[in-house]
Amino acid sequence: MRQIYVVIRKRGEAWQHHLPLEKQEAWHAHAKFMDDLYERGLALLVGPMEGTNEALIIMRAESPKQVTTLLGDDPWSAMGLLLTTRIARWELRLGSL
Repeated sequence: MRQIYVVIRKRGEAWQHHLPLEKQEAWHAHAKFMDDLYERGLALLVGPMEGTNEALIIMRAESPKQVTTLLGDDPWSAMGLLLTTRIARWELRLGSL
């Protein structure tokens, strides 16, 4: 059964801090990858956290291992642009997704 997970990713060593998000190498491939996860109902909410070098993803998956596997296919993972630093199961108490 799918659960909801909070995922924190941070910019890796390959991140070029002088460039905006959309100018990073392979931006279009990364964006297409994330759009696909969203369209498949796996990535529910996605975005960078302002003032940090991190991004937040709310995901629906079978397990933390599946989250790791899914995000491992992100072109930015292989390139060292983004690293997953935390995956935690999340119990939504108020609101809905």
